[in-house]
Amino acid sequence: MAAAPLAGVATGPQVLLIEDEPGIVDFVRRGLEGHGFRVRAETDGIAGERAALEAGVDVVVLDLMLPGRSGFEILSTLHRAMPGLPVIVLTARGEVEDRVAGLDRGAVDYLVKPFSLAELAARVRAQLRTAALGGSTRLEAEDVELDLLTRKVRRQGNTIALSTTEFDLLAHLMRNHERVVAREEILSAVWGYQHDPATNIVDVYIGYLRRKLRLPDSPAPIQTVRSVGYRFGRAGA
Repeated sequence: MAAAPLAGVATGPQVLLIEDEPGIVDFVRRGLEGHGFRVRAETDGIAGERAALEAGVDVVVLDLMLPGRSGFEILSTLHRAMPGLPVIVLTARGEVEDRVAGLDRGAVDYLVKPFSLAELAARVRAQLRTAALGGSTRLEAEDVELDLLTRKVRRQGNTIALSTTEFDLLAHLMRNHERVVAREEILSAVWGYQHDPATNIVDVYIGYLRRKLRLPDSPAPIQTVRSVGYRFGRAGA
């Protein structure tokens, strides 16, 4: 039976939540609507799969342990029928085997309960941006490689461990390689804020990225453009 969405709360992209725990349904639905998404919830696998196959769904957030039809079965069906539909698996199963099985069946991302609502919202935004690129899952610029599917980053063959927010920030900069990106644009794209002149969160996270991307003989290819924002590219390029 479907959990009815809150009327008139949000008008953004449509998220389908397939989850059978009422407390999580309410928490995720209210939280994502607070981030501007429209949320439809289904609490069993059969109804959830039927809803996912309907037109108008932009992202699916899917639990694996469901009555009626398992999340793994739904993943397999959606991967065959709608390979371009992003599915984020949300589950209590944290074992490596379960994560691999979910990704092998077509999931684009994986969150283990308990989880941060802000992180889930960030991952939904990231998958929407990836889908808007027409299915491209890899970015390469300068000497940095970023995989949007596995969320792995490498520089000159070195693996770089990034947090979810750092990853989303780097992906936005790399998508705009050699273009100056204003702080306000970054704030909106990565954090979902329209405008907050009091925050320095963009500058703080740029600092985090620079430290993590720096190599002994090569600084991070992120340039500051005074009074405007940042550019992904080498100085003088």
